[in-house]
Amino acid sequence: MHFITQILNWISLALLLPVTVLLLAALVGALCSLGGFTSMLLMLFRQRRNREKALRQLREERGLDFAGLGSGRFVRHLRKLDELGWDELHGEKWISDLHRHYELELERAGFMVKIGPMLGLMGTLIPMGPALAGLASGNVASMAYNMQIAFATTVAGCFVAGVGLLVYSVKRHWYADEISALRYALDVEIRRRERLHA
Repeated sequence: MHFITQILNWISLALLLPVTVLLLAALVGALCSLGGFTSMLLMLFRQRRNREKALRQLREERGLDFAGLGSGRFVRHLRKLDELGWDELHGEKWISDLHRHYELELERAGFMVKIGPMLGLMGTLIPMGPALAGLASGNVASMAYNMQIAFATTVAGCFVAGVGLLVYSVKRHWYADEISALRYALDVEIRRRERLHA
């Protein structure tokens, strides 16, 4: 029994380096994700007026004046629907593909939410064994070093999960709102064109 537990202890200690490296990689990824998220947030706030203007034109059912709408993500997507001729079948297929692309983006953020706490917990528990052994043998320096690793990995894992949760929550609402607005735009424009040809 002692031999088996010793093997498990060796395996656990051997995992500390890979877990720490993965946690550092996740931390870098979280910082990059946070930077991209902040940039996207500022861009969407700047383009909000163009989107409101486009939706107002759609509600009034007088056609879209692309020249007066400027640029931006939502306007680019409306231009794509216009290139497709506001065809219901092709438009719905393109919107579904866009929705799937957004879902893949959200999965990356959701992965950060899950992997951060897992790596943080492993990075916390693995050094606790040597820390307790150091405490039992009176080696306070070893105990302090291992406890420092444990706390650092916990904080890093929580930060990764927090960034992932923030990005996932906000982007999920943005993307759902955009897909809903694009479907609304397609339906309104199809109805307007049917009335013109009736």
